[in-house]
Amino acid sequence: MTTAFVLSGGGSLGAVQVGMMQALSARKVKPDLLVGTSAGALNVGYLAGHGTGQEALGALADIWGGLRRSDVFPFSPGRHLLALAGARESVFASDGLRRLIEAHLPYRNLEDAATAVHVVATNMLSGEEVLLSEGDAGSAILASTAIPGLLPAVRRHGMILGDGGLANNTPISQAICLGADRIFVLPAGVACALAEPSASPYAAVLQAVSFLTQQRLIHDVSDLAGRAELHVMPPLCPLSISSADFSHARELIDRARVASGMWLDAGNDRLPRPERFLSLHQHAAAAMARDAADRSPESGCAGPPPRPRSEGAGAA
Repeated sequence: MTTAFVLSGGGSLGAVQVGMMQALSARKVKPDLLVGTSAGALNVGYLAGHGTGQEALGALADIWGGLRRSDVFPFSPGRHLLALAGARESVFASDGLRRLIEAHLPYRNLEDAATAVHVVATNMLSGEEVLLSEGDAGSAILASTAIPGLLPAVRRHGMILGDGGLANNTPISQAICLGADRIFVLPAGVACALAEPSASPYAAVLQAVSFLTQQRLIHDVSDLAGRAELHVMPPLCPLSISSADFSHARELIDRARVASGMWLDAGNDRLPRPERFLSLHQHAAAAMARDAADRSPESGCAGPPPRPRSEGAGAA
């Protein structure tokens, strides 16, 4: 039996996948191949060279814990102005992200990795899905993370490549085509308990994209369940952390490790119709908190606080 780990994109919520893999590793579940998109490509790129043991995962957790928004989205007023004027293709430069990737890859080409690894990008001229399995690993992973308008596209193999999430954010179908018959799906999830939409334009873009990609995931899990043995890991729920907020990585990892361990031990990864646990939804507590804030007097008196957030996983 060939076991694949499939890791979705999700911006800063990619930290969730580290906790999921810690739970899988503790239960002796190891992949024969790794497939990832965007933030998931960052994770699989690292693990393909370092392995999925607890020590490697602890080091990856430390990397996420030290990551800051400026490492991925470095603010440059001059570049912002040039981008608005059409003189730059993206608001942010990718130099910092490239250095981060290359600093932690112990192999040069994808085919040289200790564990078979594949990353998904999007052909920015045709919209087609592109699976990258060979050649320079750093540029492949960078291409998979290149969110259009935010980060520059990557020229590679005669194509202009951007974020793989546009074409296939959780590439279960690619894992099946690569021969996997047991697939662990690690979705980064969606911030389902925000009280307000983000005031940051790029955070709002990431949140909007997460809605679209989550709907594709729901469809794919339902459609492909009969073609492989699918084990869907639990997205954190409720979740009130934006996919553009990199300051909560350790919290996300810890929550995901605990929730995923409980999920696996209860056998919930083997429940039928796993798409049920991926549905888009809003939490009443977040809506109540927003309404209470709207009703509060100008003196600044706060309304009733939202209910405590549980450590549970999966949508109710």
